[in-house]
Amino acid sequence: MELKVVNIKGEDTGKTVSLNDAVFGIEPNDHAIYLDVKQYLANQRQGTHSSKGRSQLSGSTRKLGKQKGGGGARPGDIKSGVRVGGGRMFGPTPRDYSFKLNKKVKQLARKSALSYKAANNLITVVDSISFETPKTKAILAMATSLQIADKKPLIILASANKNVYLSARNLKGVGVVTVSELNTYGILNAKTLVLTEESVLAIEQNFKA
Repeated sequence: MELKVVNIKGEDTGKTVSLNDAVFGIEPNDHAIYLDVKQYLANQRQGTHSSKGRSQLSGSTRKLGKQKGGGGARPGDIKSGVRVGGGRMFGPTPRDYSFKLNKKVKQLARKSALSYKAANNLITVVDSISFETPKTKAILAMATSLQIADKKPLIILASANKNVYLSARNLKGVGVVTVSELNTYGILNAKTLVLTEESVLAIEQNFKA
């Protein structure tokens, strides 16, 4: 697939870039995408939720009522979960939600996500993106020129650029990542991708089979 290369003003540079079908043109694997997104979201969970069970409360262990005839659940000591102020039954405890996923599955998922974007013409390639100073207006002007201001763009850079990151930081829905930070969830969550010529080459190098 070949795409035109434009500048940040949306003007045609006369150049084209060829997207590697091994990365941007594969048959998407939905199950790999599901697993990678599931792992990403699981890794975002802190897992610090906690509640106290009856063994963690202080109080007498004396049985406060008779076993039968009370008309309700069988009562125990004051820490019983059937009593107000007692321990919580089967409450949440701290845990780690992360799980292992093979590198090849993750790579397949990312190539599948990129292939979906390419198939739907949701990729814009610019020659380069750089600003002398951090300015939100500069990103807004670029997004307007590229006609992606309302399309929740994800800007993918070959290497970190502090000025571009700071310029987009205050804009809702605009993301800036480097190729090394690219993940399946971020690709699918964005409505359109903005790549530089360098980032296209970097992606193809990182994701080549």
